Amino acid sequence: MNTEQAAETHGSANKCPASTPEGDDLKEGALKRTPFSKFKRVNANFKSPLQVTESAKVSPAEELAELKRRAEQLDTEIAQLEAEGCSVEELDHHIDMLHEYNDIKDIGQSLLGRIAAVQGTTTRDLYSHFGLELDD
Repeated sequence: MNTEQAAETHGSANKCPASTPEGDDLKEGALKRTPFSKFKRVNANFKSPLQVTESAKVSPAEELAELKRRAEQLDTEIAQLEAEGCSVEELDHHIDMLHEYNDIKDIGQSLLGRIAAVQGTTTRDLYSHFGLELDD
């Protein structure tokens, strides 16, 4: 058997009707596949889950009045906090500290997740192991 015969024999043994299209077959879309999905209309147009109904729309004048009312309410709250001794600098400091706390907490959660993966357990189990409360 020469190499051409071997190639033909080998090629025909591996041919199946669901093989990848080659050459001109790609242009024709010979084997168009539909993605697996439990939903019937996989290729339907996208429909956002957040939709505004006609009754929820507000006129610009009503929206402006609501924004002015909210600004007055916030100004009143700011004046009340200042009367109680709070300052903007103190608030900025607390916000910075909260950001730092959240960053550290995220790192801790990530480490607990990695330890749990290595040990083959859940992060919930590690909370009790390290003496942490689930609300932490």
